[in-house]
Amino acid sequence: MIAKTPLAIFDIDGTLVDSRYMIQAAMERAFTARDLTPPVYEQTRQIVGLSLGVAIDRLAPRDLGPDALAELTEGYKNAFIAMRQAGEESEPLYDGATDLLTSLKSEGWHMGIATGKSRRGLDAVMSREGWFDIFDCSFCADDGPGKPHPHMVNENLRALTADPQNAVIIGDTHFDMSMGKAAGVHAIGVDWGFHNFAEVKAGGADVMVSTMGELSAALTQFKTQVLL
Repeated sequence: MIAKTPLAIFDIDGTLVDSRYMIQAAMERAFTARDLTPPVYEQTRQIVGLSLGVAIDRLAPRDLGPDALAELTEGYKNAFIAMRQAGEESEPLYDGATDLLTSLKSEGWHMGIATGKSRRGLDAVMSREGWFDIFDCSFCADDGPGKPHPHMVNENLRALTADPQNAVIIGDTHFDMSMGKAAGVHAIGVDWGFHNFAEVKAGGADVMVSTMGELSAALTQFKTQVLL
């Protein structure tokens, strides 16, 4: 039987976690280590959400061969890990994120994740924030096609036996919105992350919000519609 319970599928970077410093710093270190001009933040922010290999390819010089591209990608991963191990980790939650997630869980929502992070990176965040008790399932870049392909949303729906009309994706990039719409779910865009309001809206957002309070209200309204 298809569950009537509403399902909230969250992106992580730029939606729940402010990872701007870590992503840009790791990118700069990876490029510099290979004597390449690192991308500026304006370039980096536009690829956040994509699978890492695709993201690095978009930022790398066009004449970079496949082997060098693979080394650059690995360099980004290693830089990220090195910063964590050195105590340079800086991935704070956005204000109100914990209260929102706790509230949704207590209200009986099903909770899922669709993120461009690797499984190792996702598990590190989930462990740090105690999210294994919050989220019912999670899918990431290691599990199949990355955003904007609908694979991760479809896997959330499958894992929780949810109908697309009872599910909503919450994200900060047009990749999130495009992914959600391709899977047939409602899409709520937030404007405090990596992509700006116009970029997220252009991805197909049904609703745009600017604060966690507005996001909470939008989810409450969606839940009311699901339970009609």
